[in-house]
Amino acid sequence: MSEPLSDSALDQLFRTARTYNGYTDRPVSEAQLHAIWDLVKFGPTSANSLPARIVWCVTDEAKARLAAFALPANAEKILKAPVTAIIAADNQFFEHLPELFPHTDARSWFVGNDALAATTAFRNSSLQGAYFILAARALGLDTGPMSGFDNAAVDKAFFADQPHVKSNFISTLGYGDPATIFERSPRPDFGRFNDIV
Repeated sequence: MSEPLSDSALDQLFRTARTYNGYTDRPVSEAQLHAIWDLVKFGPTSANSLPARIVWCVTDEAKARLAAFALPANAEKILKAPVTAIIAADNQFFEHLPELFPHTDARSWFVGNDALAATTAFRNSSLQGAYFILAARALGLDTGPMSGFDNAAVDKAFFADQPHVKSNFISTLGYGDPATIFERSPRPDFGRFNDIV
């Protein structure tokens, strides 16, 4: 049985963690990117489907290519961040299920059912995107998840050889600069958006 995390850990993951618009000059290493994935992969997904595909833009060329497809304010964030990750969904994730979920023939659930595959890929890559944010925070990094970009153009530029992979959202990554964040937006109490039935 797991014990509750300390208040300081909960603060780092949730209560005092923020979405950053800019970062310090402190670099992010490739080893840290591997460490994020090594946590993300353990987050639950339907039938261990793991449909997320992540492109880590670390070079100036890759960041410029991505920024060209973003709204101006987001483009500036992408260009200045140490790393920007494209979190995408592989709509043919099911081809890996014989390895990833060997308990039953889960691949057959999706073959020939494109709508179910796409819905499953989008939902579970979104979950993995949330795990990405929490993993980064757990490892002492900060993120700036965003939409505000041309998904089709990003797909053509980064997944042209994998047309079954579709971008979901993007996120900057680094060591957040506190000067780039706003006051925290409201977070309602339990009773506002919850029901116990």
